[in-house]
Amino acid sequence: MVSPVVAGVDGSEESLAAAEWAAREAERRGLSLRLFHAWNWHPRSADGARVDAARRRLARQVLSRAEERVRVACPGVRLEEEQVLGPATTALLRAAGRAEVLVLGSRGLSGFTGFLVGSVALGTVARACCPVVLVRAGEEATDEHFPAADGGASTRTGYRDVVLGLDVAVPCDEVIEFAFQAARLRRARLRAVYAWQQPSALSLGPGEIALVDDPERAEEWQGFLAAVLQVWREKYPEVEVVETVVRDKASTALVRAASGASLLVVGRRPSAYPAGPRTGPVAHAAVHHADCPVAVVPHE
Repeated sequence: MVSPVVAGVDGSEESLAAAEWAAREAERRGLSLRLFHAWNWHPRSADGARVDAARRRLARQVLSRAEERVRVACPGVRLEEEQVLGPATTALLRAAGRAEVLVLGSRGLSGFTGFLVGSVALGTVARACCPVVLVRAGEEATDEHFPAADGGASTRTGYRDVVLGLDVAVPCDEVIEFAFQAARLRRARLRAVYAWQQPSALSLGPGEIALVDDPERAEEWQGFLAAVLQVWREKYPEVEVVETVVRDKASTALVRAASGASLLVVGRRPSAYPAGPRTGPVAHAAVHHADCPVAVVPHE
């Protein structure tokens, strides 16, 4: 059975923007879209039956509103709906097990403070078994495309770049393939970014101290990046690839590279901290500060 694209909706503007983005992604992939809503049931509350009925009506309204938005934005998409009982994070993680891609919303903040990503979205991103895309509130179809010749917004122009954050020391096939597929589906350019930092004298061995100021280090990293991507260039010959190596923190470099992109793709390794799963510093920075949709792809 082919898995759908799943959009988690809760009635908020950010979740409606996520539903529209998910509908466009479903069409690009030739998949159906499942609108998913989870609501809590409190059996110990007073007049539990009436509260239960009210919550079901609210859930129905949430799904109906999301369906209306999707039908206007993507009238041809194959649409499914599902509402379940239970804590939202737990329910979304179950839904992720049956999804090709899970799409959630994040709320934009004013100024340069980034985006507010709620605990449900963060908990889902940190543990989901499928790629999770976070979409900011207000994201529209035209934001994925270059402006028209007159500078106006358009959906008739080409797609903006897909940006891939890559660690050449430990490249991950799942993350790279997701990015290449995204670029192919959009007929967009793929910009692969690797950020490196100069090692300190304290982190080097006795015979490596000369490497601290090695002017050829960036060129060497460029060669490593090209070697990692060569097999993927051959697998996806229709995708134009631009390789970028910068001397900077990875999180800073990727947030900067994502400016004006249609999608940023980063990876997330499985981890188990005492306080619970974490996304890692690069993915954390991406989902909070990149000004385009961010795909967080789990990998081993």
